[in-house]
Amino acid sequence: METNELKKGDRVVLANGWKATIEDNRKGNTRLATVYGIFTEMGSVYSHDILYKVDMTTGQTTPIDHTPQQNKCKTMNNLLFG
Repeated sequence: METNELKKGDRVVLANGWKATIEDNRKGNTRLATVYGIFTEMGSVYSHDILYKVDMTTGQTTPIDHTPQQNKCKTMNNLLFG
């Protein structure tokens, strides 16, 4: 499954281990999400930081594939921010 296939209301796991709920149906390098971390807040997350989709009925996770453009964005972010 690719990040562009995620729909509003899908639960996901981010690269830092926090969970989030997708809040939009957009495609691209960023997605709007409610993130459940130290605090609960809504904002943009990079699509390449989304690692798994969580099935809320079974708890099973599905790995997320990233588009070439999202991988390019991840490379650029790593070069800029380490």
